[in-house]
Amino acid sequence: MSSKSRAIVFPLITAMVLLLAWVMAIRLFDVPDYLIPTPQSVLQALKTGYVDGQYWPHFLFTLQCTVLGYVIGCGLALVLGSLLAESKTFEQFVYPYIIALQSTPKVAIAPLILVWFGFGMASKVVMVALISFFPMFINTIVGIRQTSPAMLDLMRVFSASRLHIFFHVKLPAAAGHIFAGLQISVVLSLIGAVVAEFVSSTKGLGFLIQAASINVDLATMFACLLSLVVIGLAGTQLMRVLHQRLVFWDRRDNLTVQGE
Repeated sequence: MSSKSRAIVFPLITAMVLLLAWVMAIRLFDVPDYLIPTPQSVLQALKTGYVDGQYWPHFLFTLQCTVLGYVIGCGLALVLGSLLAESKTFEQFVYPYIIALQSTPKVAIAPLILVWFGFGMASKVVMVALISFFPMFINTIVGIRQTSPAMLDLMRVFSASRLHIFFHVKLPAAAGHIFAGLQISVVLSLIGAVVAEFVSSTKGLGFLIQAASINVDLATMFACLLSLVVIGLAGTQLMRVLHQRLVFWDRRDNLTVQGE
């Protein structure tokens, strides 16, 4: 069996085993529906949500908030991380405040973001950008500063400009770290979107989960969680594919540990 086939078949086998364990656990221990829903009820909730179309506005709202915040947060992190890695003076001015912002629990400042940016999409995008910023920021700095000194010395011997060295040597050398930060930020951006929707929203998968928890509708909660998993897996896989295609000089199999 080829490696591509195994990459598809093995996860499917794991999924089947987990599904069987789920069904058997409910039957053996007689678990009530208000604690763990049956797979049939979750599938029915998914059918109602996506075939009948009830979930699509919420799914698209969460996806849009996540993508916009992710792009803004990672873009700012790349720019600021590059400036900080290139300038010790800029680092002394800015770095302590960035660390202070990262140390502040985002849930604690969510009400402030709500007051400043309103109840619409803007507050969700800001929350996502804040949470996805730091992993990308740190990975950019580390990647740029780990550029081979011998390569830098060689470029200086040929009188290469600082801008030329950055774009043609430092940035390609840091590409592996940058894509690792992008992969980690995918999952964190979803966390930011859901947290913002928990705080205040009338749309989104986070809003659906909160509404379902009030009604003890676990099938809907599981269906929304599976939807978030699909978004996270698709985003992470997209970053891995882009990494392999764009950073062709880095042949290592980059597997990142995702977490907050």
